[in-house]
Amino acid sequence: MIDKISKRIDELREEMVSTMMKMIPLGGIGPENGGDGEIRKAEFLEKLARDMGLDVERVDARDERVPSGIRPNIVIRYKGRSDRSIWIVSHMDVVPPGSGWSSDPFTPVLKNGRIYGRGTEDDGQAIVSSLYAVKVLSDLGIRSNYGLNLAIVSDEETGSKYGIEHLISRGIFSKDDLIIVPDAGNSDGTMIEVAEKGILWLKITVRGKQVHASTPEKGLNAHRIGMRLAIAIDDVLHSRFSDTDPLFDPPRSTFEPTKKEANVENVNTVPGIDVLYFDCRILPKYSINEVLDVVKTVAEAYKAYGADIKVDVVSMNEPSFTDPNSEIVRRIQKAVKLLRGKEAKPMGVGGGTCAAHLRRAGLQAAVWMTTEETAHQPDEYCVVENMVEDAKVMAAVVLDDL
Repeated sequence: MIDKISKRIDELREEMVSTMMKMIPLGGIGPENGGDGEIRKAEFLEKLARDMGLDVERVDARDERVPSGIRPNIVIRYKGRSDRSIWIVSHMDVVPPGSGWSSDPFTPVLKNGRIYGRGTEDDGQAIVSSLYAVKVLSDLGIRSNYGLNLAIVSDEETGSKYGIEHLISRGIFSKDDLIIVPDAGNSDGTMIEVAEKGILWLKITVRGKQVHASTPEKGLNAHRIGMRLAIAIDDVLHSRFSDTDPLFDPPRSTFEPTKKEANVENVNTVPGIDVLYFDCRILPKYSINEVLDVVKTVAEAYKAYGADIKVDVVSMNEPSFTDPNSEIVRRIQKAVKLLRGKEAKPMGVGGGTCAAHLRRAGLQAAVWMTTEETAHQPDEYCVVENMVEDAKVMAAVVLDDL
């Protein structure tokens, strides 16, 4: 059975590449980052799946911030002999390209076995691999005890309210379902993510007084205070929350100053407002509220400079955990061993994925894919071989004799 699956997927390699090349130009940046959402990508994938003869449903969420008024979610079902299913959850949205690209990030380039473009590895590779895994089972007429279903969602990069959380609220998943989220991994497919750190995104607003730069004594430079405050927060957090946990990679909590909003448009004006952001990934041993309290305490101390300082929570997610001995972990391990002859091991990561939302809903979810970890970077790329070989593992996880 596995040989038939592998052979058929190998035959579809060029078609998989073609699908990726057509999908990447369709974008998928969410409204929080100035984009128009995922609708063009969703319509392309929906038509493709229907042309494959698959059972396709749209479970969209309303969002008036995008021109279409909706954030699309695609559900594809390939039933097994029982009511139990294994789901593969991938996402259509992408982060903005940023700077430093060697070519247009939304004009994919195929070179040396890699496809370059924003969204190729995160999470286009997973979309294509999972879609063709289902196609191959359908083509070959393979029906196992487990069905293989897909959820291709919106809004993963900016909170998941309109994506996986919407599907959970609609009762799409059953408590007996097993779920794979191909959104993190390593280069040989031997990492199965079963735990995620807590996530805290903070917006810090410093308000001073805007004046002409030639007379700074008449105002209060919010930018200077903001820079000093950011360094102070960075230093305190790394000092106070410094313990490590070998389950995770990286093994410690991370605290990164990231986004910075524009303040003034011209050089010769002292800014009256400065807005900065922190991305905190916190080991489960620490309380997220404890981290938040430390940041607020530092911010309160910096009000001594005369500025008004406000700390807002942009997003907060508690740590999540799946039993390393759960059935979904064991099935991934067996499939990887069967197809690659390698031992895959449970680990923890700092990145937030749809798995955290699913775990909080009481579902077994494990994160797995083969990745070069180029997500969010300039010149992001997907390795074609990874995309093809992952499709084989995804099709194999449902087999009865696994």
